[in-house]
Amino acid sequence: MAKKTETRAGVELTNLDAPLFGGADATKRDLIDYLEAAQGSILRELTGRPLSVVRVRPGQQPFMQKNLPDHAPDFIRRTTVWSDAGNREIHYSLCEDLRTLLWFGNQRAVEYHPTLMLPEIADDPSERTEILAGQVTHLVLDIDPPEGSGFDVVIATARLVERALAEAGLSGALKTSGSKGVHVIVPVADVELPDAAAATRALAARAERLDPSIATTAYIKADRGGKVFIDATRSGGASLACAYSPRVRPGATVSFPVAWGDLDGVVPADFTIRSVLPMLDGDPWAASLPSPQQVPGDVLEEGHGIPVARVAAMHEGKRRKRAAERAAAQHAGDRDGTATG
Repeated sequence: MAKKTETRAGVELTNLDAPLFGGADATKRDLIDYLEAAQGSILRELTGRPLSVVRVRPGQQPFMQKNLPDHAPDFIRRTTVWSDAGNREIHYSLCEDLRTLLWFGNQRAVEYHPTLMLPEIADDPSERTEILAGQVTHLVLDIDPPEGSGFDVVIATARLVERALAEAGLSGALKTSGSKGVHVIVPVADVELPDAAAATRALAARAERLDPSIATTAYIKADRGGKVFIDATRSGGASLACAYSPRVRPGATVSFPVAWGDLDGVVPADFTIRSVLPMLDGDPWAASLPSPQQVPGDVLEEGHGIPVARVAAMHEGKRRKRAAERAAAQHAGDRDGTATG
């Protein structure tokens, strides 16, 4: 039997009535309908930013796609970014119009993760773009609950972040992550990448100090002691599921803006690609974002004195491994001594 097709914005769409993914309670058509309805809000989040997507092929596990496939149509803008971490070029897409957005939807791209910086996009897509030379536009504090906890501890920790920001003379906007936690976004101006990373570390540490019984900045999961993790590591060339992005989560949830005053009355599961359609009057996320702010000097100074979490965790992991090896060798020696003594 021939596959049913449909065309929207010049894009041929296929298999629209197929399930989106296991547990989504939605079809591929629901995803396309959502992307089309939310296009204005989503495209404002994606324009000018190299894009990674999470795709879900039938019968396969979700996967992150950074490189634009060779078979992608010519109408999709693209930019080449050099990755120091991977020592390779990445050929990112730039999703800046409905046609491109629907093409991704037809590719079963469910999640949309733009970079956190606005890079200097080359006019010629074959030219490299050095993403670290881009413009830092916001800080991100990603609040994740421990396994088995409710959303109430996330709310309590978000309030700590809100208070830490206020005490520093800053303000941020709040959205659900679309998973189990929330993202606090702080628009900033005139901040270089190292300062942005330092400021995020300092703000997370200040929030933790307000109530260390519930919040932690411990990067190593085993050190968190069942507390809510305030992740301050998202900066620079990193990406984040943007506001309005669907997620590969039960119910096909959406990362959706929440006013601080409404936080106590919501849970992430409230926002799905079906339920949020009546809420898309205007752009609540753009309306909630404060204007870009200057980061105070004392915040920067404190942050530069805090070790980079990934680096510190790497060194700590090596130290613990060596200690475990020494303990194992000592234990083996003790057993040998007992056996031959």
